[in-house]
Amino acid sequence: MPLTFPLTRNAAPASTERIAEIHADPGFGAYFTDHMAVATWRQGSGWGGDGVVPYAPFQLDPSCAVLHYAQEVFEGLKAYRHADGSIWLFRPERNAQRLQASSRRLMLPELPVEDFLASIEQLVRVDAAWTPAAVGGEASLYIRPFMFANEPFLGVRAAQRVTYSVIASPVGPYFPGGVKPVNIWVTDEYSRAGKGGTGAAKCGGNYASSLIAQYEGAAHGCSQVLFADAGTGVNTEELGGMNIMVITAEGELITPALTGTILEGVTRDSILTVASELGLRPVARTITLAEIFDRVDSGDIIEAFACGTAAVLTPVAEFRSRQGNHAVGSEPGERTLQIREAILDLQYGRAEDTHGWLRRVV
Repeated sequence: MPLTFPLTRNAAPASTERIAEIHADPGFGAYFTDHMAVATWRQGSGWGGDGVVPYAPFQLDPSCAVLHYAQEVFEGLKAYRHADGSIWLFRPERNAQRLQASSRRLMLPELPVEDFLASIEQLVRVDAAWTPAAVGGEASLYIRPFMFANEPFLGVRAAQRVTYSVIASPVGPYFPGGVKPVNIWVTDEYSRAGKGGTGAAKCGGNYASSLIAQYEGAAHGCSQVLFADAGTGVNTEELGGMNIMVITAEGELITPALTGTILEGVTRDSILTVASELGLRPVARTITLAEIFDRVDSGDIIEAFACGTAAVLTPVAEFRSRQGNHAVGSEPGERTLQIREAILDLQYGRAEDTHGWLRRVV
């Protein structure tokens, strides 16, 4: 039976005035809506106990499996308010499919796509007032579905009770003062994922293990870190939370191919599709760090950017490493901004959705 996520209303929802106050300066992931979606999976009976309920803390047993063995996965997507007041999701089916793939890798139950969509749509409808208008910026409602092992048991095996939930948070523009290029630290000491590991899954452990390199980069004036492959340290992979792309003088848009150690970004896939419509030649292949550095230094790579749900596109100013620095440019590239605007125009309904990527909720 499909899950329906029946509503139990919050008896003390935020006032219209309080929501407006939060929308004026939401930050990122600092405030949460009045409700959350929940469901429980049990070995032998499957999914049930679904609902949209008041936002509240979970009560976990100290022996809860996720606290000891990190069996959890999550997703990230946004709801966008269009000029006419309607609210839309952008390619949520891809997030549903990726959550299933992550769940398989972490030995968690797969949530059917229709149940994933129902949970998000019901939550967005109930808390529609929390989705900010995009006028004058890129504000949206960030949506975080997640799943974790919620069984009191100390033993290394797949959990027999699992909790699924969706929470939502209004967020402002990633670059409130305008799009600014960032410096990228290229670590030669730490790896994000190895062959056969969890690199292609969206799980918290990947992000936790990347933090030490992130702080290493911060000490060198960088706000993001780029990882090479764990096997050789030669091939470019991805940032701690974003995919990487470069643009050549000949009009190629190059990004590392998916090899099982790189997260298959929804924004990444969307950019590869849109880029060809903008006259670029998208190429997904193995690309070494040395090739990127050499071609940046020679002027053959003229733009570079990272991409993901939060920022859409983040221009790269410089790649820095212990071996030297490689400057791309102090201003966002023309093509980078063109691609970024094309994706945003689709998400906010300012351009025709010829791909069928948008899904109306309200």
